[in-house]
Amino acid sequence: MNNRIRRVLATGAVAVAVAPMLASCSDDDGGGASGSDTTQVRLQLQWLPQAQFAGYYAAVEQGFFEEEGLEVEIIPSGGDIVPQDALAAGDVDFAIAWVPKVLGSIEQGAELTNVAQIFQRSGTLQVSWADSDIESVADFEGQRIGSWGFGNEWEIFAAMAAEGLDSTSVEIVTQDFNMNAFLQGDIDAAQAMTYNEYAQLLETVDPDTGDLYQPEDFNVISYEDTEGAMLQDAIWADTERLEDEDYQETTVAFLKAVIKGWAFVRDDPQQGADITLAAGSSWGPSHELWMANETNKLIWPAENGIGVIDEAAWNQTVEGALAAVNEQGQRLITEEPSDSAYTNEYVEQAIEELGDEVDTVGADFEPIEVTLNEGGN
Repeated sequence: MNNRIRRVLATGAVAVAVAPMLASCSDDDGGGASGSDTTQVRLQLQWLPQAQFAGYYAAVEQGFFEEEGLEVEIIPSGGDIVPQDALAAGDVDFAIAWVPKVLGSIEQGAELTNVAQIFQRSGTLQVSWADSDIESVADFEGQRIGSWGFGNEWEIFAAMAAEGLDSTSVEIVTQDFNMNAFLQGDIDAAQAMTYNEYAQLLETVDPDTGDLYQPEDFNVISYEDTEGAMLQDAIWADTERLEDEDYQETTVAFLKAVIKGWAFVRDDPQQGADITLAAGSSWGPSHELWMANETNKLIWPAENGIGVIDEAAWNQTVEGALAAVNEQGQRLITEEPSDSAYTNEYVEQAIEELGDEVDTVGADFEPIEVTLNEGGN
């Protein structure tokens, strides 16, 4: 699939249309990289402040956005805002969202482009009890499978499709964003993120022992190890606005600061966790440090450079989205997205401009050891 988008100079009408969204204070070049000129940017997250987004908060706290001439407002969502919808409506300049969710929106007419694939690997798990008969995706048929919905369920069905399983045989149980239903026995295999809900299990006391649950108490199925793995947190831009030179320059400047932010969190996950706690995360300090560490594992090492979209991983995500059929017989997408759905043009330019200033690959990355405390405290 062609991963480059051919750009043309914007017409005056397009330039005028996007100008209000990139309100600039005496910024002649639109990128805001010199003097006191500042370009205002709004970034929509897909959830509340937490270390899943530590790189963006670090870019604010450490002044990386400011260095690139940007003043960035980070807008959380507690599920009340769909990031890609906010971006498509022109309410924000960039949004963080999972690729399969946005593919569904694109098929419905949204014109959005993935300009940086921050998470290189899937962090989704399905967790069952160790003494259950659910040890792999092949065991899903006829089971009560937990999912949060909101598009998070498509990896389940993509993995089942790859195994040739009957998706209509499963009972999808809608989870809250916790593991309570699983612990109460209402779900046979619960959905969990490596950086969040799985940690919630390990910071919960086993009533039978009085100690915290241990990894050996569970079967853990990682979608990254299946053909159903899908690309997750990516930075999305407005496709039409990418025809405007000012927005292009702002996109590159934004990505440079984000790269510096995530490199900072990679090298100092404790400070990354502290930054998101200060930004309003409701998690305890050990949980937040676990999240920063696990999020780093999804990003680093980045063989082609952080944010560069791997064509094979993109194609697998698209193929999984095309194959996935949910328990009601519905499909996520019915045709491949256009070439404009992603581009490496801007993230590669950002990496090139950063040069030796930042390690954008992290080949020597090693995760730290994190001890979870009860309740994540």
